[in-house]
Amino acid sequence: MVDNPKICVIGLGYVGLPLAVAFGRTLPTVGYDRNRERVHELAQGRDSTLEVTPADLATARHLVYTAELEETRPCDVYIVAVPTPIDEHKRPDLGPLLSASRAVGEVLSPGNVVVFESTVYPGATEEDCLPVLEEVSGLVGNEDFFVGYSPERINPGDKEHRLETITKITSGSTPAAADWVDRLYRRIIRAGTFRASSIRVAEAAKVIENTQRDVNIALINELALIFQRMGIDTQEVLEAAGTKWNFLPFRPGLVGGHCIGVDPYYLTHKAQAIGYHPEVILAGRRINDHMAMNVAAQVVKLMTRKGILVSAARILVLGLTFKENCPDLRNTKVVDMIREFHDYGARVEVHDPWADPVHARHEYGLELIADPPAGSYDAVVVAVGHARFRDMGPERIRALGRDHAVIYDLKYILPASQVDGRL
Repeated sequence: MVDNPKICVIGLGYVGLPLAVAFGRTLPTVGYDRNRERVHELAQGRDSTLEVTPADLATARHLVYTAELEETRPCDVYIVAVPTPIDEHKRPDLGPLLSASRAVGEVLSPGNVVVFESTVYPGATEEDCLPVLEEVSGLVGNEDFFVGYSPERINPGDKEHRLETITKITSGSTPAAADWVDRLYRRIIRAGTFRASSIRVAEAAKVIENTQRDVNIALINELALIFQRMGIDTQEVLEAAGTKWNFLPFRPGLVGGHCIGVDPYYLTHKAQAIGYHPEVILAGRRINDHMAMNVAAQVVKLMTRKGILVSAARILVLGLTFKENCPDLRNTKVVDMIREFHDYGARVEVHDPWADPVHARHEYGLELIADPPAGSYDAVVVAVGHARFRDMGPERIRALGRDHAVIYDLKYILPASQVDGRL
């Protein structure tokens, strides 16, 4: 464990790239990604995720990019920042993480440190990743090399809470390794670090951050469904309740993305593996996983009340990304709503100025439209609260629909008096 290490960041996505740039400002850093197109665009000073500006990329004077694993061999520390998704059965998919571990094992040298940033269940780093590193490298963990865990806290699209301004949890497989990992991150994190007592504690802390948010949003979603049946405006209720100093300001909506809609399944998987069946967490997941279908059903009901034949209707969905002002399409629940409309026989068109049309086509088979024609739709659904949609205002959004069109606002960007329905 050297004092001035050469860094390698494995995976240059939403998490890995900001990390590589931050280290690359002061330390020799290699950004490795198997995607050659991604490496090429970064080498040209462009980031398609829009997390890092060209100006910020230019500040990382000690950072180089590569798709060749062998070029990372001289590095002293490997930081793994790859996705940890779930499969179609809602089970953790450690495939990308174990693949990255095997890759690191191929170039691992005595004295190296491997730090994982991917969200996992408690125990995964030492029980799943460490054995792979040992098997491939032929080295012995905590003797020849060491591991650490420092969970990512990237919030895509958030220009205020950035890598350097968020407290970083750190941990290591031995006390000395934990101290070294903590010192390493303190070189780039202005907000400071929190050294956890063990890797398992750090893993658990990360996985409950988003589980807590998921459960809270599920409660508000359930309340919204109840109030909708009562004819009460949920937003008005939340504004009234929010006048109490300790009321938490959560809002209803679709819960997608790579974190909140995924991380709880890692925790529940581990809980069930040790013989405990989590009830509150899974109940929250069921509520949030079904919200897209509930929204579609509400829109269809409003259309039916207006005498619109849904099977012959043309519906415009504004927004496809999993959150506002961000191009990230991973695990977006807007897709579930679109599929539900398709099941009713409706024709659905999607407009999202943030989403990459190529990614939308590749990931979901959807063709985005660039300029929705005015007066053409039987229903307009505001699914994502992009600032551009807010700037359009109620008149321009309503003008996209026919005279009898249903206007449904999932994100509360329009006045209640200007829409036919919202959560």
